[in-house]
Amino acid sequence: MPSNDARTLLHAAVPTAAAGALAVAVSAVVAGGKGAIGAAVGTLVVILFMGIGLYVLQRTARSMPHLFQSMGLMLYTAQLLLLFIFIAVFKNTTLFNPRAFAISLVVATVVWVAAQVRVHMKTKILYVEPDSSKGKKPENTGSST
Repeated sequence: MPSNDARTLLHAAVPTAAAGALAVAVSAVVAGGKGAIGAAVGTLVVILFMGIGLYVLQRTARSMPHLFQSMGLMLYTAQLLLLFIFIAVFKNTTLFNPRAFAISLVVATVVWVAAQVRVHMKTKILYVEPDSSKGKKPENTGSST
């Protein structure tokens, strides 16, 4: 994974994990052990889904750059739909507190997206690769007057 991709993943996953740890602590106080388990599962699902999505998007950007924008829109839509499906599937579970699961899922998703936006705004990625091997100055082709 190139350094920009790893940096993006790290700068998105760490705040999400921190928000998840906070959600686990709050859920443990409010809903007990099952609340803490639900918040932890919700956070892990978000980190897993969004991390895989980021990996797929970066591979698409390298192999098929003309599909990057449409793939990004489709990928984020699919991720949000899958997250809502997870909420619906585990709505009546007894393994953990479904409300803590759903709230931590939504909070972790918002934190991930916000962190990813922030890292993309802060990262200075060249969109034109300078050709330093030629070393020639550009010639003036127009009139000098």
